[in-house]
Amino acid sequence: MESQLIIFDLDGTLIDARGDLTAAVNRMRKHFGLGPLDFETVSSYIGNGMAKLVERSLQDSDIPLDDAMSIYPGFYYEDLTTHTVLYDGVKQGIPELVQSGHRVALLTNKPGGPSRAILEHFGLSEFFTAIIGGGDVPNLKPEPDGIFRCLECSGMEKARVWMVGDHYTDLAVAENAGVRSALVEYGFGEARGYKPDAQFASFPELVGYFV
Repeated sequence: MESQLIIFDLDGTLIDARGDLTAAVNRMRKHFGLGPLDFETVSSYIGNGMAKLVERSLQDSDIPLDDAMSIYPGFYYEDLTTHTVLYDGVKQGIPELVQSGHRVALLTNKPGGPSRAILEHFGLSEFFTAIIGGGDVPNLKPEPDGIFRCLECSGMEKARVWMVGDHYTDLAVAENAGVRSALVEYGFGEARGYKPDAQFASFPELVGYFV
């Protein structure tokens, strides 16, 4: 296959960060005198950016979002990788894609700073042409700003670009930007009726498709 730009989502696609996100949410709730939420509940709130995660995690209270957002990032940033793991095949697969002539980029609604720190922690940041997170472009997914930034960084044309993720926001941003999409089935997101151009049960299966 000729060289492609493969843009990956982060949470639910490359990493499973639900344990650390749940811990940070519950530290924030404890700060405000609220009881903890279970893992499954917090997991269901992930996918539309940090502010939405915090807002959903406090919907049983009258805590102002601004107050919560002034402290939640600190709780999360101080403990990014205690429970976070790469999905099977990612550690080997990202270098393999690059060595095969493809370019890879990251587009996530998680803020850019911690996203870059997590990829650095796992020894993968050097392989990415661009790492675009929340706050690096004006609008989060599913608005297409981040894909357009990745295109600028890579010099690739749309016909050779894929957006890969586990969530409807990833499929929607691909549609909005006019690029192809792929859904990974092992994540914790949901397609919500969007139809990907390709679908993969595992990361090694995705790598095999492109290599």
